[in-house]
Amino acid sequence: MTRCARASRSASRSRARVRSTRVEGGGARFPVHSPPFQGGEKMTQPLAQTSDLVKCFGDNRALDGVAMAIAPGRITGLVGPDGAGKTTLIRILAGLMAPTSGSVTMLGGPPGERLDDLGYMPQRFGLYEDLSVIENLKLYAEVRGLPKDEQQASFDKLMEFTDLARFQDRLAGKLSGGMKQKLGLACALVKTPRVLLLDEPGVGVDPISRRELWSMVGDLTGQGIGVLWSTAYLDEAEKCDTVYLLNEGQLLFDGPPAELTGRVRDRVIRVTGFKERRRAFLTHALDRADVIDGTIQGRSVRLLLRDGRPVPDAGAFAAGPDTRVDTADPRFEDGFIERLGGGPKGTSALAERYRTIPETDVDAIAANGLTKVFGEFTAARDMNFRIPRGQIFGLLGPNGAGKSTTFKMLCGLLSPTSGTGAVAGRSLRHSRADARAQLGYMAQKFSLYGDLSVRQNLDFFAGAYDLPRDQARRAIAAMIEIFELQDKLDVNAGTLPLGFKQRLALACAVMHEPPVLFLDEPTSGVDPVTRREFWMHINGLVEKGVTVLVTTHFMDEAEYCDRATLIYRAEQIATGTPDELKAEAARLTGAEDPTMEDAFIALIEAFDRKREAREAA
Repeated sequence: MTRCARASRSASRSRARVRSTRVEGGGARFPVHSPPFQGGEKMTQPLAQTSDLVKCFGDNRALDGVAMAIAPGRITGLVGPDGAGKTTLIRILAGLMAPTSGSVTMLGGPPGERLDDLGYMPQRFGLYEDLSVIENLKLYAEVRGLPKDEQQASFDKLMEFTDLARFQDRLAGKLSGGMKQKLGLACALVKTPRVLLLDEPGVGVDPISRRELWSMVGDLTGQGIGVLWSTAYLDEAEKCDTVYLLNEGQLLFDGPPAELTGRVRDRVIRVTGFKERRRAFLTHALDRADVIDGTIQGRSVRLLLRDGRPVPDAGAFAAGPDTRVDTADPRFEDGFIERLGGGPKGTSALAERYRTIPETDVDAIAANGLTKVFGEFTAARDMNFRIPRGQIFGLLGPNGAGKSTTFKMLCGLLSPTSGTGAVAGRSLRHSRADARAQLGYMAQKFSLYGDLSVRQNLDFFAGAYDLPRDQARRAIAAMIEIFELQDKLDVNAGTLPLGFKQRLALACAVMHEPPVLFLDEPTSGVDPVTRREFWMHINGLVEKGVTVLVTTHFMDEAEYCDRATLIYRAEQIATGTPDELKAEAARLTGAEDPTMEDAFIALIEAFDRKREAREAA
């Protein structure tokens, strides 16, 4: 028996039903309640519940005394950083993994006993990509034991529910992320369940698809289905009926999202009017002792204050006479970050060591009429923009809109059908190799070699960039120190936690100190604290003159962009600063203070209305 297993038995005997949990830097203690729990006026009988649940992998305790419940007709949120234990908990509930100790019941019995009443959608949707949409549904119907005479009616209902009927013969591997998400849900619902387990269903999916999925799942709860929704998107967690917050296997909070948000009320401020560049202001603000988190919002900076600290006046920031400090409404993300002890400080060790990119009149990135046609399908049409030195430019858009095609043309991975592109003044048509030598590329899947160790990946990329031996040795040593990879050097990259994969991928992309960075959904699936750390480095690099082209589905990250273009149906439908895009959304919808996600949706819906009007004319 491992030390973890022995400890779990001892802890189970002595653990109280109501515990107090504390995270360093996270403020006062508060109780974490074991189920059953109150649901409105009367006690709700849970469909599934755990008590003192422990799961050990060797000496690592992935779950440590977790007590939780899934109520009928509700969406229960499961949130936490990478490695918190979310997927482990879901797999135990699904009967795919046995706990080390503690109790777990699913629909009144052991997990795995009532599989007919359980729907499960794993990460990456659990699809067979070489089968068509309808073939995936037929396979799941057979596996779930749905009678033959009921299958067609089920398929018809699911096709209508997910709006996939016109794509039923398309291979799953050829679907966009949003379509894969809908098909994954349909497969989980092929036999109507009483409990639905969703393991991060929104990862890598655009805001419109996530909103559609949320609406679809909300309709299911109206039928009494209990949903457990694991998510990296805290705006989704904020809409759940109940939330469980895990960190390092321990339950830090359970209850309504508003309760966690309320704990940081009067501690969130918005600073405007400062004379510094917004990235520099954020860096300096995060290094203050009274600030534990901060983000950029257009031309303003949003800060979370340490518990017990007063709201500073404008003069405390020494950022000019027009600086203004106002309190702001807290969000669930503020409470989440506070429970985890705050985000990283503002100074990037990577940026401090990086060379300063020389000033130049030449655009760092230029797209001139870039178009890509595959057969009769136009993936990107007439893309035009210019990005000067030291700016972040965002490519936004739904899955399948054309942003990845545009991205690949500009980093030399795809030849355009027409138009031209340039990186650091080097033509992608006439000097592709020279242009690619000026950039660092971080792919959505991180472009790591999973069967190679961390050190071997660093060695490989140093060789790929043709760094001289002494320079390569110094660069690798610096990356190991900056990204704290010392204990991971002999670990295969494919087995790293997602946060460390991201660190390694960024290290491999910047070790040759390029003037231009291409980031393709660099934080997809990564928790908010790790995302904060990533953007701390990127903001620092931009202050050194690095130019960044980024694609992202996190609309709060789009706020870091100096400008962004929204791509839809292979066209640029709007381009501007984040504040300009939000102002246009406010004009279209009448909303007083729209978010970037609101702007994303409003601009696309406005484009669709215009297109439908033209077609009807």
